[in-house]
Amino acid sequence: MDANEPREQGTGWSQFGDTPPAAGGFPRRDTIMMEQPPPPPPPAPPKRPGFGRKAVAGLAMAAMAVGGGVVGAAAVTAFQPEQIVSSSNTSTPGPVFKSASDQLTVAEVAAKVQPSVVMIQGQTGEGSGVVLSEDGLILTNNHVVVGAGQGGMTVKFSDGKTAKASVVGTDPATDLAVIRAEGVSGLTKATLGDSDKLQVGDAVLAIGSPLGLDGSVTAGIVSALDRTLTVGGEQRQQIPPGWGQQQGQDGQPTTIGGAIQTDASINPGNSGGALVNAAGELVGINTAIASDAAGGGVGFAIPVNTAKQVSEQLISNGKVNHAFLGVSVTDATGDVPGALIRQVTAGSPADKAGLKQGDLITRVGDKAVDGGDTVVGQVRGFKPGQQVKITYMRDGQTNEVTVTLEEKK
Repeated sequence: MDANEPREQGTGWSQFGDTPPAAGGFPRRDTIMMEQPPPPPPPAPPKRPGFGRKAVAGLAMAAMAVGGGVVGAAAVTAFQPEQIVSSSNTSTPGPVFKSASDQLTVAEVAAKVQPSVVMIQGQTGEGSGVVLSEDGLILTNNHVVVGAGQGGMTVKFSDGKTAKASVVGTDPATDLAVIRAEGVSGLTKATLGDSDKLQVGDAVLAIGSPLGLDGSVTAGIVSALDRTLTVGGEQRQQIPPGWGQQQGQDGQPTTIGGAIQTDASINPGNSGGALVNAAGELVGINTAIASDAAGGGVGFAIPVNTAKQVSEQLISNGKVNHAFLGVSVTDATGDVPGALIRQVTAGSPADKAGLKQGDLITRVGDKAVDGGDTVVGQVRGFKPGQQVKITYMRDGQTNEVTVTLEEKK
């Protein structure tokens, strides 16, 4: 399927809800007001084994946003993970991330990763990015680059130094982009992990510049895997000026497949920043949130395996070659969930494989299809030339066919 083909609107899920979305850069702050912290509470008794979080006394901050014409306050409260306890040791020195190959505290993971995460500043917004090379290549979201405006970008590193940045390449279809910081060397590049190895419940950290607060770290877990998101399109008018817009080619909505869902707090400005695992390895690029409020909610990240594939093409060619299936789909309306084929492009991979108008696609590879967005998102995760098994229903009978995807011309 062409990742940019239109699909019937009005039935796709969107993270925006009824309020302005919280993806993209964040308008600059005029003031930050600090309140005196309350006295600390008494020590809490030991907890049951497991990794958790408890609220402790923190510093409340109110951020005033004026770039979008709206004034609001955001309270920021400090959190501290509970101690890990066991039958043999009930007083470990601090919270620990555990994995098969490493054992690091939250503080150690943060210290390892923060030098490779940057703030991206533009005339109209701010976002985050992840260092890919010592000489200044930086991975971020396409909507962060768009949201920076036309006056160029400035990258701010963890040590406070800044550098001008230029665009290497963008890919609106996957909401990824690569920029280059100019005149720099010896940067700390991120260690790339393997997002295919993630499991629900794995501990993760989100690092970026939420609400313009650079170098911020939030902790959580992987809440779910392989989510499909559709953002942009008819929701564009809800995006405040300067926040950027997540769109595919020709103004179509951006559908992101295989997204990582996390409960680590993500807010405007986190976009393009790092989601890392317990060993401090990059596993995702934070890109969107679903929330009924102006900030916070459920966060989503593009898997690093997808980001790696896209960024390599952007660095080499300045563009990305996407897989093409050759169907137009809409959500099924009957009792069986799936994606109904509305049109098949003549001579396309779908046509060659025998798919027809009216077929109901129920699985793409190993992924169950619950709507048209799922098909779009899954196809975008494949490469041209890759063979994919399509399961579909025709006249009440279930059929399977193997499709060899082609490059979109």
